[in-house]
Amino acid sequence: MSTYLDYAATTPMDDRVLDRMLPYLKEDFGNPSSVHIWGQRAEWAIEEARERVAKGLGCRPEEVIFTSGGSESDNLALRGAAFGARDTRAANHLLISPVEHDAVRKTALELAERHGFELEWLPVDNLGRVSPNDLRKSVRSDSAVISVIYGNNEIGTVNSIPDLAAIARERNVTFHSDALQATCQLPTRVDDLGIDLLSIGAHKFYGPKGVGALYVRSGTPLLAVQTGGSQEQGLRAGTHNVPLIVGFAHAHEIALARQERDADRFQMLRDHIIDGVLDRIPGARLTGHRTERLPNNASFVFQGVDGNSLLAALDLAGFACSSGSACKTGDPEPSEVLLAMGMERELALGSLRVTVGRQTTEAELDEFLGVLHDMVIDLRTPVAITA
Repeated sequence: MSTYLDYAATTPMDDRVLDRMLPYLKEDFGNPSSVHIWGQRAEWAIEEARERVAKGLGCRPEEVIFTSGGSESDNLALRGAAFGARDTRAANHLLISPVEHDAVRKTALELAERHGFELEWLPVDNLGRVSPNDLRKSVRSDSAVISVIYGNNEIGTVNSIPDLAAIARERNVTFHSDALQATCQLPTRVDDLGIDLLSIGAHKFYGPKGVGALYVRSGTPLLAVQTGGSQEQGLRAGTHNVPLIVGFAHAHEIALARQERDADRFQMLRDHIIDGVLDRIPGARLTGHRTERLPNNASFVFQGVDGNSLLAALDLAGFACSSGSACKTGDPEPSEVLLAMGMERELALGSLRVTVGRQTTEAELDEFLGVLHDMVIDLRTPVAITA
C-alpha cells in the first residue's frame, strides 16, 4: 500500500466534482460559441461557473479569465501585463522574485532575452521572502509588472502579498501573484490582497487537471498572447473546455467551504512532520519559514544525501514525495529556489518536500518518519554533520 505525500504536485479529484462534470462530458456536450440550444446550455454552464469563482475571489465575474491551468495563467499575466504596460506607458522594467515557479521565472527570462525588457530579480532572504523595503527600493516609474509568489511551491514560505501589492499600487505598477499553492489554504479575496492579477489552478484543490483561471482587475492593461477566437474577452482563444470549467468552479466552492478546518488539520500534520524530522534526523534542516508557510508543506535538506536517491528509495518503500517542484523532480541540478536563498549547492541537492492533504493520517506520517530516518542514515555519504 502506497502513501501519497505529494499534494503540492496534485490532488485527487473530489467525487462530487466528477459528478458535476459528467453531464457536460455526455449529454450537454455543445460548443458554448454556438448559437443553438446546445451551445446556449454550455455557455450558461460556463457563465454560472464564472460567477461562482468570482464570488469565492470577491471580484466581478468579468474579471475571471478561464485558462488551461496555472502555467498558462502565469504566462498570460506576465506577458500580457508586460506588453500592456509597454504599450500604455512605455514601461520596460520587470521586477520578479527569484523563487518563482518556472512558469513565471522562465517567462520573465524570455521577455528579457527576446523582447528587450529589463529584468531585475528582487532579493529574497534565507527563508525565501521578499521584503517590502527591498521592493520599495527597486520599483521604478518605468516598472511594467511585479510578480511575487504567494505561497512558495517548493519551500512553503508565504509572502506578505498585501504589503507588497500596496507598494505597487502607490507607484501605479501592475502586481501579479502566483497563488496556485495558496488557493483554498490561505485567504485569496482579491481586494484584501490588493493585487491586480492572481493565478490559480484547479488540480491543487481537488479539482481536475488542465483548467485554471487568471483574475484580472478591471482596468489592468493586458494584451492577449494567444490569437484565434474571441473567447474570454479576447484574452484566451480556443473552444472552452466546459466540463473542466464546471469542475473547477465546484472544486473551488467546496474547498473554500472547508478551508478553515482543512488548514488547521494540515498545519497540525505539517508540524508533526517538521518536529519529527528535526528531532530524529541529524543534519536535517528545514527550508523556508518555520511558521509563515503553507499549512500543508514541510520541506527539508539533508546534509550528505542525494535528494533523487532518497526519492527513489522512498518510492520503493511506498511513499510518494518530491524533491521540490514536481516540475523539477528527477533534475540532477539543485533547485533555483534554494540557491536564490543563499544555500550551498551541495546541500541544496539533498532536498525533500513532503505535503499533506485530506486523505493523510497521522499513523501514515509516523510510519513515514521512521522509514525516512533509516533511509537518510543509509544513504548519507561519510561527511561531518554540522549543527
